[in-house]
Amino acid sequence: MSALWDWAQLLRVSALFTVPGDALAGAAAAGVRADRRTLRAIGCSLCLYEAGMALNDWADRDEDARERPDRPLPSGRIRPAAALGAAAGLTGVGLALAARTGRPAAAVAGALAATVWAYDLKLKHTHAGAVAMGAARGLDLLLGAVVTGQTPLRPAVALSSAALAVHTYAVTRLSRYETTGGSSLAPLAALATSAVISTGLVLRDLRGRGGTAGGGAAGSVRAYRSDAPAAGGRPRGKRLPRGLRLVPDLTAQAFAVTYGAAAARPYVHAVLNPSPFLTQRAVGGGIRSLIPLQAALAARAGAPALGGALMALAPLARRVSRKVSPT
Repeated sequence: MSALWDWAQLLRVSALFTVPGDALAGAAAAGVRADRRTLRAIGCSLCLYEAGMALNDWADRDEDARERPDRPLPSGRIRPAAALGAAAGLTGVGLALAARTGRPAAAVAGALAATVWAYDLKLKHTHAGAVAMGAARGLDLLLGAVVTGQTPLRPAVALSSAALAVHTYAVTRLSRYETTGGSSLAPLAALATSAVISTGLVLRDLRGRGGTAGGGAAGSVRAYRSDAPAAGGRPRGKRLPRGLRLVPDLTAQAFAVTYGAAAARPYVHAVLNPSPFLTQRAVGGGIRSLIPLQAALAARAGAPALGGALMALAPLARRVSRKVSPT
């Protein structure tokens, strides 16, 4: 049990709850239901994410020995060679899962794996580090879209991917101050970023004129109409009441507000008091707020039930985070 606890800390398992939503939101943005291919994409994402966690601690073992001596590697609870081996093994498994789904998925997974390794080994302490992390999240959502086989991809895929990438960029910039604190500007920038994303999701036109960023309200409404054209162009039946047709829109807005509120609280605390502890809390909150963001993106693409399922992961992520990590 002690060894399992050590590996849970190394791999930061509480953050795993933020991973499945990438592929699921990608499938929703592509306009299809999640299926077996999506499950493979989720498995690939989980493996590559955890590979990045293990590789991160391996690359930072000397720095952690000075600043975080209680981490599993500097404390001696896990050998550096074991962490590096885990990173390599998990990367191989993730790429194999993607390869089983087809060439497009293998190509995106390869780019994602390369981004993860480049970040941990070279880019982390450079200005390109936050860009790489944002790109990794965007690629993860793209992976969930390309495994569906839909071509060409809808504009919703690119815009949903961009929302995740920008959010992750802001959180990564903030994470530079986890051990030192002292910056009110970084959490303020992250707060502004989440506010812009949340507001953009909430204020979209319910009539679909601005709906390209997620399939649009028009796409969501079509999924809830009984008179949508069948093959040959014939109507299927009577039109549903307007209130029911707006369910996806209202659900997406509710999730967007939840996302904005979840991200804002720890960011505000770090702005007012940029201590290392509150900065770490802000980073953890920013990571966990990915879940309501993914839910909002899925609902906005016409999958409100999927968004609700993703939201159920949020309390689990908080509970596990309290037990495994300080954030």
